Amino acid sequence: MPTIRFTNVQDLLKVVRQVQGDFLIVKKVPPADFERLCSREKRPCRIRRYHANQGLLILTIPTCLHETLHLELWNLYRDKLVRKNQDRGWRPIGSTTFRPRGHPEGDVGEGDSSGCPRPVRSSPGSWPTLVIEAGDSESLSALRDDMRWWFLASDHDVKIVLLAKFDHGNQRIIIERWEEELQIRQGATNTRRSTNGNTFQPVLRQSIAIIRDITTNSYHVTSGALVLSFRLLFLRGPGPQEGDFIISVPELATYARNVWERVED
Repeated sequence: MPTIRFTNVQDLLKVVRQVQGDFLIVKKVPPADFERLCSREKRPCRIRRYHANQGLLILTIPTCLHETLHLELWNLYRDKLVRKNQDRGWRPIGSTTFRPRGHPEGDVGEGDSSGCPRPVRSSPGSWPTLVIEAGDSESLSALRDDMRWWFLASDHDVKIVLLAKFDHGNQRIIIERWEEELQIRQGATNTRRSTNGNTFQPVLRQSIAIIRDITTNSYHVTSGALVLSFRLLFLRGPGPQEGDFIISVPELATYARNVWERVED
């Protein structure tokens, strides 16, 4: 992973413009300098994560490939909302900056695409129920760290995290759907104790690989359609003419084709 040591905001922005890829780790970033970076109206990067106690800053650089990875997936979901006349009950949040509850000076995170239902989460600062994180040069294990952060930092207000990872070596896209499960389990890692002593554990609900066949320029989708729970997204049970959102195998193949158009040879 590209990694540098922080000197000042101006030099950091110069490095960001020169990095090949969509991911940069910056060490030893003082909180005051981090706030200066955040306050800039225009910056060529997003704050993937800032770990205040370590001064560790992880930046997302919005390359064409990176943006297509999450936006095309987000648009598939949004199209379902529009077709079902449910878009007015949904609020896109995009890459809004979030800080863990009760720690305004603590860690910071920005998603790639995110959103939540209205009116139940219409107040400022409401956390999304759906977050999509994309990765090109970022590893799948690092993306999974992002997933865990969203669940924990939101105090479990985030309900679904989708990870979209482009795997150049194997000519495939990996999509993972993560949710949380309440478990009676003491001392588990990456969990937070609930009020009744139980714990929440991230659970991989779906793992879909979309593989490109170079010889035929076609796309093979494993594990079937992507299913997004209406109950988790909207925080209520489905009513008449409502139900889970299904992104079909043909739609996922079209998604992959659109992503591959942004891959540089």
